[in-house]
Amino acid sequence: MTDLPRIPLAGVIGHPIAHSRSPLLHGHWLARYGIKGHYIPMDIAQDDLPQALSMLPKLGFVGVNVTIPHKERVLKLAEVVTDRAALIGAANTLIFRADGKIHADNTDGVGFMANLRQLAPQWQASQGPAALFGAGGAARAVIAALIEAGIPEIRIANRTRLRAEVLQADFGGRLVVYDWLHAGEMLDGAALVINATSLGMTGKPDLRLPLDRLAAGTVATDLVYTPLMTPFLIEAQARGAHIVDGLGMLLHQGAPGFERWFGHRPEVDEATRAAVLGL
Repeated sequence: MTDLPRIPLAGVIGHPIAHSRSPLLHGHWLARYGIKGHYIPMDIAQDDLPQALSMLPKLGFVGVNVTIPHKERVLKLAEVVTDRAALIGAANTLIFRADGKIHADNTDGVGFMANLRQLAPQWQASQGPAALFGAGGAARAVIAALIEAGIPEIRIANRTRLRAEVLQADFGGRLVVYDWLHAGEMLDGAALVINATSLGMTGKPDLRLPLDRLAAGTVATDLVYTPLMTPFLIEAQARGAHIVDGLGMLLHQGAPGFERWFGHRPEVDEATRAAVLGL
């Protein structure tokens, strides 16, 4: 009997994981392009992570996406780490190479920039400062991508100021830290405003910041995508801002991994958005 080729497997690991929309995304692409492969969610506890990563390639996995709480720890378990993953301090995409080594990358910043370019093509990094709310892992990815794009200044505020100051120390002089109580002042002259906190997400408090200094035509984007229209985006739109929801970042960050695992660069379009939204 002729040996059949192994069906490539990929997935997303986290704890918990049932909320992830990544299986909808990658399942849509696999079906769309007629690829024989599977993408599954895997709930892996922190204590089981090293053993799980060592076993997955043996089971036919070619790679995985990584979400909370494993994004930082997988860097220590990978043999090859990209410069951007090292700079951000976290990985969201693992590739299990043929030589047995684990390759770790972070595509969150790629996803953020691709979403902006698709939904706000008029925005250019050189237009002016960005105002960033939040200083967590997603904020680090956004900062690295904006600096690479040539942003002149990033104004940042976080409820715990020290976390913002750590980012300033890590990324350098283009970051200017504001107190959370004065975060509304960051909007003066800002060309781009970003919510990188979890505020506004379903089940979380709203992002309660004054937006009276938000100029019409400013691009406002929220990394939260449940709900798709957050209170922040609703108010920004009412003030004349050009809004960009957070779903596109999820879609675009998944594309590089899919291409590496399954050998086809997927398209992010309205059909992709509809599939992930369950429409």
